[in-house]
Amino acid sequence: MSPKIGVLLGGRSAEREVSLRTGEAIHQALLENGYDAVKIDVDVNIVENLKQHGIELAFIALHGKYGEDGAIQGMLEMLHIPYTGSDVLASAIAMNKIATKKILLAEGIPNPDFCVVSSRTYQEAAMPDLEQKIIELGLPVVIKAPTQGSTIGITFVHVKDGIKAGLEEAFKYDSNALVEKMVPGIEITAAVLGNEDPQVLPLIEIVSNTGVYDYEAKYTVGMSEHIIPPRVSMAIQDKISALARQTYLALGCRGLSRVDFMVDSAGQPCVLEVNTIPGMTETSLFPDAARAAGISFPVLVKKLVQLAGG
Repeated sequence: MSPKIGVLLGGRSAEREVSLRTGEAIHQALLENGYDAVKIDVDVNIVENLKQHGIELAFIALHGKYGEDGAIQGMLEMLHIPYTGSDVLASAIAMNKIATKKILLAEGIPNPDFCVVSSRTYQEAAMPDLEQKIIELGLPVVIKAPTQGSTIGITFVHVKDGIKAGLEEAFKYDSNALVEKMVPGIEITAAVLGNEDPQVLPLIEIVSNTGVYDYEAKYTVGMSEHIIPPRVSMAIQDKISALARQTYLALGCRGLSRVDFMVDSAGQPCVLEVNTIPGMTETSLFPDAARAAGISFPVLVKKLVQLAGG
């Protein structure tokens, strides 16, 4: 007997609109598979809604805060409702880019050089001192809000004069700003599927028509190209796949995740970030990678239900 599935979508994060599209696509695929599934927009009444619909398994289609960060996962565990994707700890770590980088460093997984600037330090320190610290990292840099996805709260800084505005943009979303050395090169993403013995799906090279794979490029049809296989040697592809699997296991991911890489001019890949609930819209990367592996979208969704834990 199949479980009654609740597709949790929407939510309160800055990525609400993308979540609604992801959730709609997943809901349709579940119906195609013959599951009894209902969409539930996540709000303060989520517990009552889950009980009212008699939900026996949650398919999490939320992005960003309160959905991808372990919060909803913890609530579902308290309700003894199994769910798709990573558990509380892996979700929380992957959502926080600073915590992710510390684990990558401990595991010897290459990632861009970085420093962290807290809003308190920003308030108390002299701006020239902060600028000097960031310049020592080596311009250009990327300044990020560490707990946001879909390139929200991110600034590409090429000159000293842009540092202040970049930090202030990050502080709109977080009390810390992650400052990373920008790695120019080829952007490649690895979709990983599975639990204890995960499978790395065919890699995808991302080319944005705007030059930056930002929110608009990600979610607007025709604004970016997905090239499969990527235009790098097989040796580099194998290295990326091995690093993606190592990263997935190091963070304790489950079900699915997407590991984003940059390959520099010397052919060295480094991990940019990990998405534990990647987008599942018509322009999204994960379904594209699955299709390249011969896995249709409905089959992928069914597989994720089968991989669900709690």
